[in-house]
Amino acid sequence: MATATPTSTPTPQAPAVNRLNRQLPDYKGLPSTLCAGCGHDVITGQIARAYWESGVEPWSLAKLSGIGCSSKTTAYFLSKSHGFNAVHGRMAAIAAGVTAANRRLALIGVSGDGDTASIGFSHFLHTVRRNVRMVYVIENNGVYGLTKGQFSATADRGSVRKGGVDVNESYPIDCCALAIEMGCSFVARSFSGDTKQLLQLLKAAIAHPGMAVLDVVSPCITFNNHEGSTKSYKFAKAQEDPLHEIGFVPHFEPMLVDVDPGKTKVIDLPDGGKITLTKLATDYDPANRAGALNLLAQDKIERRFHTGLIYHNPSPSLSFIEQMGMVDEPLATLPQSSTRPGREVLEQVMESLS
Repeated sequence: MATATPTSTPTPQAPAVNRLNRQLPDYKGLPSTLCAGCGHDVITGQIARAYWESGVEPWSLAKLSGIGCSSKTTAYFLSKSHGFNAVHGRMAAIAAGVTAANRRLALIGVSGDGDTASIGFSHFLHTVRRNVRMVYVIENNGVYGLTKGQFSATADRGSVRKGGVDVNESYPIDCCALAIEMGCSFVARSFSGDTKQLLQLLKAAIAHPGMAVLDVVSPCITFNNHEGSTKSYKFAKAQEDPLHEIGFVPHFEPMLVDVDPGKTKVIDLPDGGKITLTKLATDYDPANRAGALNLLAQDKIERRFHTGLIYHNPSPSLSFIEQMGMVDEPLATLPQSSTRPGREVLEQVMESLS
């Protein structure tokens, strides 16, 4: 009589965890309500993964946004972190207030091309020049997606609106070029269709000790993904030109890769992390400020865009907190006796003014 040979049940593989023993779902948020296939959802997924791989505690982070499709996305990642959804264009100003109140919170702001380059333009520029320590992500699709696809301030001149009638005659605002002009020490551009590069840039931005601006071309599949649009997926895929293959090694991981000095540039960050830039077609130096601005100006003329680390200054200016000369203890944790002086102090102040 034949007998069946028992088969062993495979041992289920343990879920992956980061250095804090947390799983990736701990960094997720609510289900997305954006259009199916939106590039913003790709960015959201990479933000969650970047913070997971970087080993940042979700509760130690504050995520900020304004108004627009992009600003809805902060609900879709890091549900266990702090959050503030500001009015249109005011996210950058809120970020300055948050870091003044509690510098111990890591900040990420997600904004759109309208939220940043139109109504929030001045707030964006002043936040950059004050060097507020934060990751500032611009989800750039060249249109106002929530109000039926009008051209935004980043839409390229000559871009055609859906329907083929309206043509944009205004010159575009380049947020990367302006960030460099305003003194930003970490400026990068990526494409939502290049998830590998986007993840590495996000991880490097998280480790940067100053303000980091990351402009991500993210096609709007509903209003700006047609023939004639310079922010469509097809156009972006054809015109994207990576400057280098980028890698990031955090401070808690040893760098075991052999580096050929003739082909790879290693950028050291103050926290001990390293950005590795492997040369592709061009020998590009992200530390050359004039070269970075020239590259962006040439891209505008030739109707293309380079992706990667556009500019990095290893010696950034003083942070916003340092410029303000604030005390070491965060304002949010100071006792009322320190933040609300008594009547005697007020009388002394009034006396000095009389």
